[in-house]
Amino acid sequence: MTGTWQLIRLALRRDRFLLPLWVILIPLFPVGVASSFAGLYPDPASRAAFAKSMDVPSLTAFYGPIFSSDLGALTAWRSSLLLVIASLVTGLVVIRHTRAEEEQGRRELLGSTALGRQAGLAAALVLVFGGSLVLGLVVALGMAAVVPGAAGAVALGVEFTAACWLFTGVAAIAAQLTQSARSARWIVGAVLAVSMLLKVLGDSGGNVDSPLSWVSPLGLLQRIRPYAGERWWVALIVLALTAVAVAAAYALNARRDLDAGLIAARPGPARASRLLGSPLGLAWRLQRGVMFGWALGALVLGLVLGGAVDSASNAFTDNPQLADLFERLGGNAGVADVFLASLFSIVGIVASAEGVQIALRARAEEAAGRAEPILAAAVGRTRWLNGYVLLAFVGPLATLAANGLGTGLAYGAASNDMGQVGRALGGALVQLPAVWLTVGIAVALFGVLPRFNGVAWGAVVFFLLLGQLGAVLRLDQWALDLSPFTHLPRLPGGDLTITPLGWLVAIAAALTAVGLARFRARDVPA
Repeated sequence: MTGTWQLIRLALRRDRFLLPLWVILIPLFPVGVASSFAGLYPDPASRAAFAKSMDVPSLTAFYGPIFSSDLGALTAWRSSLLLVIASLVTGLVVIRHTRAEEEQGRRELLGSTALGRQAGLAAALVLVFGGSLVLGLVVALGMAAVVPGAAGAVALGVEFTAACWLFTGVAAIAAQLTQSARSARWIVGAVLAVSMLLKVLGDSGGNVDSPLSWVSPLGLLQRIRPYAGERWWVALIVLALTAVAVAAAYALNARRDLDAGLIAARPGPARASRLLGSPLGLAWRLQRGVMFGWALGALVLGLVLGGAVDSASNAFTDNPQLADLFERLGGNAGVADVFLASLFSIVGIVASAEGVQIALRARAEEAAGRAEPILAAAVGRTRWLNGYVLLAFVGPLATLAANGLGTGLAYGAASNDMGQVGRALGGALVQLPAVWLTVGIAVALFGVLPRFNGVAWGAVVFFLLLGQLGAVLRLDQWALDLSPFTHLPRLPGGDLTITPLGWLVAIAAALTAVGLARFRARDVPA
């Protein structure tokens, strides 16, 4: 463990901007949700009516079951999406300070000094465990200030901390298995996606104690039940699983070679494909798995949620306040169209994450030194970067089309109206201009401020939280307008207005042009 403290100081220095946003900004949203619910549903009767109206398979599958109509329990239910975000952030931070350090050669350089073999992993775990503990503490203190019940506030804080710790262990194991940080991130994402799928399948059946929900890490965490008869022993189970995962990560780290993974890298073919003779072909070869994975996941999600539109629509009929809330999210249309529009707004933001991921792969290639040999040949900078930019625009297009097609087919089959396929496809594809603007932000950062390309991910998270919680928090319109997704027509059911779409596309094009121009002028690190 020699040198662990020095590595912790280095990690704190590198994450001096990300860490405060992670541990302070995320906990503020449950507090805002609690304040909003207190204003919308001021008495137990109104909260009970709201909880009953939310007890539909589609919403239960997405957010989880409502264990109580208490104000704190409703807040914990509505904030369940933040568990996914916090877990993903912690996993990515662990990989950033472990596997990514090895892949870029810094771990080997530091290892030539007086540095213990386990110091890198230990420093990453201390950093993330400490940050997660602060995050949970801020959640508990904030909830205790606005919602009666100290035990419930502590339980919600424990739920957030336990979620971060559990996926810290998952990420630590993933960092030992593969040779690339990209593959390790995919493992964390896959575990999170499978966990979400198991929770959806378990909770949608209406049984709060479904075995599938208990097997899912996310479902297990929600069974701590803040403000609804807290189950502290569930938190102990999560902590035990975390301890096992961390112990396994340490054991695997001690057995493998430096800069190697336990899963051997598969050798490539002996002869290169003709497709690799162009920058676009190379970019496609590197990103095709990512694009296929996103499109397939979007198709499955569309099939699942499209079949639940009818049952979800019933929740609007008996609750005018709920209808008003979703109208702010999805527009003033029929209840099914409002629900579909709100779903597509979420899928659009998720698709923007795919675009940012593909666009920032260019930065990863540059930082790893693989771009310089290509640019030293007869390949222009703009031509090389255009390959990633083109795929960053096309990838979300395929993902949104797959989601719209899946949603339309499932909804059309359930309602015996296959005309819903075209309407759903239009509602999904209308998200593209806002997605492309988000990609433009990533490209502009790559060209102008490559060291701060992570701000593009912050923009994605900001747009997601603003879209999901802005209406609940009753934010002013100027605040909602900060997200490009606010300016999109609400389809299906709304009016298709071309002007805002044109402006979003124009801004996306301008940002992309700035990124391309600045990349041609700036230095490329060796």
